[in-house]
Amino acid sequence: MPISRKPKRFPPDYYIEGILNHDRVVLSQSITLAESHLPSDQELSSLVLDKLIPHSGNSIRVGITGVPGVGKSTFIEALGTKLTEEGKRLAVLAIDPSSQRSGGSILGDKTRMVALAHNPSAYIRPSAAGRALGGVGFKTREAIIFCEAAGFDVIFVETVGVGQSETMVHGMVDFFLLLMLAGAGDELQGIKKGIMEMADTIVINKADGDNEKKAKKAKVEYQNALHLFPPAENGWYPKVLTSSSLQKNGIDEVWKLIESYKSEMTQNGFFIKNRQDQNANWMFDAVKFHLEQRFYSYDFIKKAATELKREVEAGVKAPTRAALELLRLYDNK
Repeated sequence: MPISRKPKRFPPDYYIEGILNHDRVVLSQSITLAESHLPSDQELSSLVLDKLIPHSGNSIRVGITGVPGVGKSTFIEALGTKLTEEGKRLAVLAIDPSSQRSGGSILGDKTRMVALAHNPSAYIRPSAAGRALGGVGFKTREAIIFCEAAGFDVIFVETVGVGQSETMVHGMVDFFLLLMLAGAGDELQGIKKGIMEMADTIVINKADGDNEKKAKKAKVEYQNALHLFPPAENGWYPKVLTSSSLQKNGIDEVWKLIESYKSEMTQNGFFIKNRQDQNANWMFDAVKFHLEQRFYSYDFIKKAATELKREVEAGVKAPTRAALELLRLYDNK
């Protein structure tokens, strides 16, 4: 029977120097460290992160979402290949869906993006979504900083896109891109109004063959729908584009739009302000995360929570009262 061994940990300088020297092995080790739930690993990761933040921030962070089947991986590979051909270094942080029952994850992004996986100017890091809202791992923010410090110019964050709230990914990127299909129907696509309101652009993908006419019609319909939404705080009016990842049509236009967005947001001051707001929210999210971890680290809390859960499920105790009882136990520890 194989012996389970704890992964080896190194001093902070090992991770810091390795990342700054663009060492991909160390970069992957650093992200694994950040994803660990061990308190000692979290402390070490925070020390590394603190030293690397001054070396980050020089990329454009793009969130890409859309339901399964919309062609996210093919789209990312087409756009990513274009960027690397132009001399840019690309990191793709792909969030894989995890089983809510077992916690298992497929982590098959490197098999879905074969060209990028073998591209020396690209780095693909699949991570399990776990139970995080919208399929976005809590530690994705740390991974973004690590990738930027490692010299990547463009960061793609690909979400699961199963109709859940995408608020978390919107809160960690500069540009939010929503991929859609033409003629699939709102119910089938599972796209909610809230996600469309967050989008900086909507791209109708698979606009080729028999779908080309449908895509052009959908483009007009979505553009009209976007006009009904209130204007964004940054003054940007979302555009609707069409693309064919297989034929590489529309890919250049998508990137030109992202560059135009960055230029406009930099000029009006929103680009920096948005990142400052995101960092502040990150701090408060981290507080909530660590408080919850600390709360449930006590055995007496776990035991009491199990007993109270039974009472709540049986309908003999209100959930709010049970919660207050748990908090009192914690306060009196």
